[in-house]
Amino acid sequence: MNTQYVSGLHLARLLAGPPDERPYYAALAREIRRLVLDGRLPARVRLPAERDLAAALGVSRTTVTAAYDRLRDQGFVESRQGAGSWTALPSGTVPPGARFGMSHAWPGSEVIDLGCAAPSAPRIFPEAVAAAVARLPEYEAGPGYEPAGLAVLRATVAARYTERGLPTRPDQIVITSGAQQACTLLFQVLVESGDAVLAERPTYPHALDALRRRGARVVPVGVDAGWDIELIGSGLRQAAARVAYVIPDFQNPTGRLLDDAGRAALVAAAQDADALLVADETFTELPLAGSVPRPLAVHDPARVICVGSAAKLLWGGLRIGWIRTTAPLVRRLVLARESFDIASSVLDQLITDELLHRIDEVRAERVEWLTRGRDALTAALGELLPDWTFTAPAGGMSLWVRLPAPVATDLAAAALRHGVRVMPGPVFGTEGVLEDRLRLPFVLPPETLRTAVERLAAAYREVESAPAARPLPAYV
Repeated sequence: MNTQYVSGLHLARLLAGPPDERPYYAALAREIRRLVLDGRLPARVRLPAERDLAAALGVSRTTVTAAYDRLRDQGFVESRQGAGSWTALPSGTVPPGARFGMSHAWPGSEVIDLGCAAPSAPRIFPEAVAAAVARLPEYEAGPGYEPAGLAVLRATVAARYTERGLPTRPDQIVITSGAQQACTLLFQVLVESGDAVLAERPTYPHALDALRRRGARVVPVGVDAGWDIELIGSGLRQAAARVAYVIPDFQNPTGRLLDDAGRAALVAAAQDADALLVADETFTELPLAGSVPRPLAVHDPARVICVGSAAKLLWGGLRIGWIRTTAPLVRRLVLARESFDIASSVLDQLITDELLHRIDEVRAERVEWLTRGRDALTAALGELLPDWTFTAPAGGMSLWVRLPAPVATDLAAAALRHGVRVMPGPVFGTEGVLEDRLRLPFVLPPETLRTAVERLAAAYREVESAPAARPLPAYV
């Protein structure tokens, strides 16, 4: 069991403060639940004993006991006799929503999941599966795993990079179990504990998690208004960062696209600072209009390491990603990968290979679906929440919305009560900033997105009318 622990005083400081409403135990449970939902209180963290939290808050132990009981009923706390209580996420919090993004996270409530930016499988998926299964006997005589990935898929991915203007050989490709594992593996090999790593803010939150687990010192650089190359270069030099994690193609979550001149300048800044660039290309194949510039690595194929994924274009259930880099680094990554999971599923790799050979069909379906979703979401927001502002992206899967006030975390908690799950801005950054931002994916059907915005509007009215939270008294 995880030994991470939060003390009574620490949890008291994390809470928003003694609320005015009663009963107090219900408000306390709501605030702890909010901390879990916005990621400030991770799952599997042991909570303070009831008497310790009661003392820190200046309330009775009975009040804390009732709050913990309510959280247990809701699935946010688990307990075991003699072992204490720890945070949890309700079982089925985000079950597969099929093509309609609906789930039963709590009894009697249908939750629309706008926290996940991933579409359902494409129409040709069953055909790809059947073709992959037919090819599976070709691999029965072997050990069943290849740490670098199946040669056929490595060749397909390499050919796609070559088509996009970056000549690539199969021995420059490592197949991974998703882009998340690709990032984790790269940080494991390239970053030592205490190293400075530059990361965009906002950025993909799981990459930040991987850096923190590695013990890296994250140096954030703001890209909310676009890439300031001078600022990025200065950050690289002043922090002596050897690695930078960037998302040049339909940046997650802003949706921005770095043009070719900006890419050349970014690589030049990395060269000047002698830093490696890890370029997350998860959304590269999803322009909704126009085209995407050549890969960032075109400007320095050895210095820029590309990370790709089948999850967004093909299907999230295919836990297949890849890394494109130099052959010597590939060999290092393969050796390091063996301590993770040895290799990716043969069947998943074959399905991915089949789908990549029909990439034009898949992309056309995705573009049609996502364009409809984006247009429906922007229209609903314009009608029901006209004070919310955003720029409709030319690709990717999400809107990055600016709220009139810094209430994103409170809004996310209220939205869940109204039956829609959203990710508040602070999840995508460091130091608790971005409270006036919300990421809203448009991967669900237009009618579902309309319903989601109606629920968000009701949740926002609730947050607007709520009394301001009072600060906690200081504890020493």
